[in-house]
Parts: sequence; C-alpha cells; structure tokens
Amino acid sequence: MDREHVKGAADKAKGAIKEGAGKLTGDKDMEAEGQVDKAKGSAHNAAGDVKDTARDAAGAVKK
Repeated sequence: MDREHVKGAADKAKGAIKEGAGKLTGDKDMEAEGQVDKAKGSAHNAAGDVKDTARDAAGAVKK
C-alpha cells in the first residue's frame, strides 16, 4: 500500500465521519464536506492504482 492509497483511506474515513455527523445533526454543510472528502479519497485511491499499474508494467518490461 503506497502513500496514495493511505491518503485515500484516510480521506474516505474522515469523509464518512463528517457525512454521518452532518446527517445526525442536520448540518447540510458538514454532510456535503464529508461527501467531498470521500470523493477525494476515491481519487487518491485511483491515483494509487495507476501508480501500481505503471510500476507493475515497468517491472514486467525489465524481466
């Protein structure tokens, strides 16, 4: 697991907490912030997947 995947997991967790707290308290702004954080987490995970694929491809070329 590289840095992008760790950052993605952290953002998704933070977003889920904010979204849940926003729903619980009726705070639509906090709920929206949580959704944005979750989307950022997904983007970081996708970037990590791209890096993994590139790293695997580079390793296959060396063999």
